[in-house]
Amino acid sequence: MTDHVSQTTSSGAEVTQPLDETRVGDSVSRASDSFGISVEDYLLPTRGRVQMVDEQGRLRPVEEQGIAPGHEYPLPDGARLLDAYEKLVIGRRINDQNAALVRQGRMAVYPSSHGQEACQVAVAAALEERDWLFPTYRDTVAVISRGVVPEEVMTGFRGEWHQGYNPYDHNTAVQSTPLTTQLLHAVGVAHAARMRGEDTVVIALCGDGATSEGDFHEALNFAAVYNLPVIFFVQNNGYAISVPLSQQSVAPSLAHKAVGYGMAGERVDGNDLAAVLAVLDRAVTIAREGSGPLLIEAETYRMQAHTNADDDTRYRESDEVQEWLAKDPVVRMEAYLRNEGLLDDDKAEQIKAHAEQVAKELRDAMNREITPDPKDLFTYVYVEQTPQLAEQAAMLAEELERDSASQEGEAK
Repeated sequence: MTDHVSQTTSSGAEVTQPLDETRVGDSVSRASDSFGISVEDYLLPTRGRVQMVDEQGRLRPVEEQGIAPGHEYPLPDGARLLDAYEKLVIGRRINDQNAALVRQGRMAVYPSSHGQEACQVAVAAALEERDWLFPTYRDTVAVISRGVVPEEVMTGFRGEWHQGYNPYDHNTAVQSTPLTTQLLHAVGVAHAARMRGEDTVVIALCGDGATSEGDFHEALNFAAVYNLPVIFFVQNNGYAISVPLSQQSVAPSLAHKAVGYGMAGERVDGNDLAAVLAVLDRAVTIAREGSGPLLIEAETYRMQAHTNADDDTRYRESDEVQEWLAKDPVVRMEAYLRNEGLLDDDKAEQIKAHAEQVAKELRDAMNREITPDPKDLFTYVYVEQTPQLAEQAAMLAEELERDSASQEGEAK
């Protein structure tokens, strides 16, 4: 059977090319058959994007949510959305608190996800405890939503340690500063889990800039060839630091890249918490059932600079930022919950107070002075110290002893 991949040219004319289903993996064929749709309709994202709650917090009619046969997304229940909203408010407060801590000199650097919190909260909510999350440097809110203590997450940004939490405690990898390397690590974990017979699902986060990296191609291709349960979740915030998406890719969408690897792709409004959670829920279910990896593109926006060292006024206009203020995920979800009678003033105040308490605890932790031990430079490099490091550690210990003795002598 031969289907056709449809593309629309800049002139508006539709061009079709045959899709050879003999090149498609068995898992993809089974998945498309289970939904009663063609392989083409399974692999390609729905036309437009999935959006359930509009910018004013109103639930859109089902026929206007961007869903299609085989791409249906049930609305998450109210209790689950209310819980996710609380994490959304906490995430926003943490982002703003960290921005203040950087200005106060208590943190070296912080890549804010202000405006992208819905994506990160939804990722954590969609995963089971046994699943794994591989974040980027901007995904602090996702890591905290997995249960990691905020203080432990911020330790790395303070420059105190490489990382302050044990990845195995919450099945959450350390935040990755090198671009896209975490995708390869995620694929490796999924491959190992498959070999052990586990039903682990892995979500690997990245930004739009990461899709231009070679590691992105290698990770997706390996995952597809080996039919691994990995969800590649791209938070498309429009910029790879200062490079706009239009100068990175001319694909119809980043989600369309999935078909080139033989995996399903989907687009979703990344500022619509309900829609992102619904799309991720389906992706996790499909991946766990053995239908292979998926690529999801969430269209969102970074409201603040890339980091505190970045001047975003040099590459984007303030009018653009203002336009996205109207799409704020926190404001939108609050409006929806109030419209549905799921949130009142008392509950909103409780959530706000909780967020303030989290911010206070983080602030107090970051304001505590630390006394680093220079010997730790060698203690935590290898389980069994190499002869070279042992020699260097001994030299350092001798120098510290001489300094200490000298200081004692001067004091006398």
